[in-house]
Amino acid sequence: MADTAKAKATLETMLGELEERIAHIQRDLDEPHDPDSSERAVQMEDDESLEAQAALVTREIASTKRALDRIEAGEYGYCTQCGAEISPGRLEARPEAALCIDCASKG
Repeated sequence: MADTAKAKATLETMLGELEERIAHIQRDLDEPHDPDSSERAVQMEDDESLEAQAALVTREIASTKRALDRIEAGEYGYCTQCGAEISPGRLEARPEAALCIDCASKG
């Protein structure tokens, strides 16, 4: 059985770091572009990269929040697809994991 107190602390730390990261990305995206057209083109390319990073971080935040919800519901450490227990090693490596390794490898 998963150590939910340790997992909760880890997930809350992860969530805080992810929220700081998304705020930083958003600040960078909100900066006005340079009026020089060549510099503006570079900045627009940078914005595309930042938007992709923001999408990834947003997904990570959602995954972390769902893991915290599973802890509160008493469902943490069990695969959301098949119901099997998720191995402690997998949860240690990926505390937000919702799937056991078998179900994760099928998807």
